[in-house]
Amino acid sequence: AVDVRGSPERGRNAHTGWDRPNRSGRLRAGGWRRTDVTQPFAREATSDERHQQERQHVRELHRKNLGPRPRPPSSTLLACSLSKVPGPNVSKSHSLSDRVWLVTGGLGFIGSHFVRTALRERPDVSVLNFDAMTYAGNPHNVADLAGESRYHFIKGNICDAGAVERAFASAPIAAVVNFAAESHVDRSILDPEEFLRTDILGTHVLLEAARRHNTQRFLQVSTDEVYGHVETGASKESDPIAPRSPYAASKAGGDLQVLAHGTTYGTPVVITRGSNTYGANQYPEKLIPLFVTNLIDDLPVPVYGDGRQVRDWLHVEDHARGILAVLERGEIMNVYNVGGGNARTNIEITRRLIELCGRTAATHLRHVLDRPGHDRRYSLDCSKASALGWAPRRDFDRGLEETVAWYRENEEWWRPIKSGRFTEYYRRQYAERGAS
Repeated sequence: AVDVRGSPERGRNAHTGWDRPNRSGRLRAGGWRRTDVTQPFAREATSDERHQQERQHVRELHRKNLGPRPRPPSSTLLACSLSKVPGPNVSKSHSLSDRVWLVTGGLGFIGSHFVRTALRERPDVSVLNFDAMTYAGNPHNVADLAGESRYHFIKGNICDAGAVERAFASAPIAAVVNFAAESHVDRSILDPEEFLRTDILGTHVLLEAARRHNTQRFLQVSTDEVYGHVETGASKESDPIAPRSPYAASKAGGDLQVLAHGTTYGTPVVITRGSNTYGANQYPEKLIPLFVTNLIDDLPVPVYGDGRQVRDWLHVEDHARGILAVLERGEIMNVYNVGGGNARTNIEITRRLIELCGRTAATHLRHVLDRPGHDRRYSLDCSKASALGWAPRRDFDRGLEETVAWYRENEEWWRPIKSGRFTEYYRRQYAERGAS
């Protein structure tokens, strides 16, 4: 593979605009710099001057179009080698093309679908998948990408500033899409500290790295839960956030960090707030995969309270396309709601899943003690995302049938998950609420 960023002897690389300082140049050790934009720190400056120069520098960068570009002839395509990235956790079997997106949490449910969507729909994009491989990060979610030359995996935690810096230093990152998060309300009630660490501190670490490396776009993937309970109407992006669970509060904290970074440092940030997402490869702690896999095993399903909590459901592939639309066409410093327009009560979903799995409510439905602080209703106004040309495509009823079929046909994916640590979690979470 050819290093796209030039060399000390040859100077600027005409294809990418990246240059390495010569032997007498002064730049931090191992640092690459862009030569197609004005460098803001050519002389010593006061802190105020440096601040203003840096913000202007970032503005110049994110004026550039992030959207699809005509692909150059194959003879001119250059590869970016990862051979200089330290550490044993970096996949080195392939090379990256010039336009690189860093996707954090790309082994998770929505993240893995986004990685696949990006590679399929953007042939000039390479993806660096940065994931800590926690309980919900499953390498099998991207097993079909083995051998894809535009895909690389790096094991790392977004709270680890050193690991994040190495990932950024491995290639000129054009965009960051941050899926990495602790994301289950029930677990946040059991262990809120881990949520605060990942969702707030981890987001801050990523933002700082993006600022140092002049990344053109930073997209934060968030949730409709930050708006809290919505009694009537639908939440707009301008509405105040009112989180009511440790998970929602940690995501709201991450969102505020993102917007503050954009205001203070000029970081080119955007945020998406998605509704409840369903589809293949979802970790079976969430309602739909938990209930489907329980019903396949002829086990009852635990419904919180009266089951009349209202959620809006969005297919994971539609969610991935919505994030892609915001990444490429969203306005800097804006929030975009991404919802499916499929409002259902939890009890409606439960009864439909019981029917699809050939069971009966009389034998398999169990009402259990409700979750503390359980929001009754979420609803999103998605007119801003629609204005970007995005709309959900999947019919909900058909999507639900396809999801049930996927879990039936892929027991080898979920059965290993629903053992060991998951069994202990399930007992801890539901046994005291009356589920059996």
